[in-house]
Amino acid sequence: MRLQFILAEIGHGLRRNLSMTVSVVLVTFVSLTFVGAAGLLQLQIDEMKDDWYDRVEVSIYLCPTDSDVPSCAGGEATEEQIAAIRAELEGEALAPYVERVYFETKEEAFAGFQERYGDDPTFASVTVDQMQASFRVALVDPEQYAVVSEMFEGRAGVEDVRDDRELLEPLILLLNRSSLLAAGLAAVMLLAAVLLITTTIRLSAMSRRRETGIMRLVGASNLFIQLPFMLEGAIAATIGAALSVTGLWFAVTYLVEDWLASSLRFVNFIDADAVWLVAPVLVAVAIGLAAISSVVTLSRYTKV
Repeated sequence: MRLQFILAEIGHGLRRNLSMTVSVVLVTFVSLTFVGAAGLLQLQIDEMKDDWYDRVEVSIYLCPTDSDVPSCAGGEATEEQIAAIRAELEGEALAPYVERVYFETKEEAFAGFQERYGDDPTFASVTVDQMQASFRVALVDPEQYAVVSEMFEGRAGVEDVRDDRELLEPLILLLNRSSLLAAGLAAVMLLAAVLLITTTIRLSAMSRRRETGIMRLVGASNLFIQLPFMLEGAIAATIGAALSVTGLWFAVTYLVEDWLASSLRFVNFIDADAVWLVAPVLVAVAIGLAAISSVVTLSRYTKV
């Protein structure tokens, strides 16, 4: 009997404040979409970092014929210098840090250059002799770049030691800042959602103040009086969360998996399963919003 009464009160309250209920659903939907987008973006950043950092290499560029770097004062790197560098890279001292070593000759470097820029007339005069040989070193832990750098930087026959992470970190930084921006927008929208849910519950409670007064006079408990209002807010917020999860699923499925993943094949993108990882969080946040709004409002507006 009590359950039937509570359900009837919930339906009555939702219908009476239909426009406000729809507003709560929409604001919650937009707010949680930003929250979910920030979470998915962070998952994508972590996926990219794990994938790209595993492929990061340290490049040891050997002296070409025309370098003005002090370590290249003797001209192009000699076979003895190349052999000494290879021996150290493959030696026991660097064994805990180096996973594999690949030597790229000038001819191989030129072939790669031609493949990338062969159609550009600006580089038509570039020859094999202008290329430089290099060692490509894959590290066990990319964070240990300094170990290799300190050993070979400024050494005779070595023009430059470069960490491929220098190319990736600006992109990762941009993505991290985008994630923070989305989180900031989400926080603002969540505050708006709390205020709107609070207003909706307050209006519903004020419109039924006479009813709640009668219920209190006949001995109804605070929980029994307040529960319909709490559930109204929770239901509206949960519907908003469900719409948010649905929208994120469609976005990841059709925008990321079907379009971006096929266009940018060198990037490992998240899939729709990632949405189900953030979905419980979004539902929990929605219920939390409703709970906070209820606590703020009901203690005052359900008193006789």
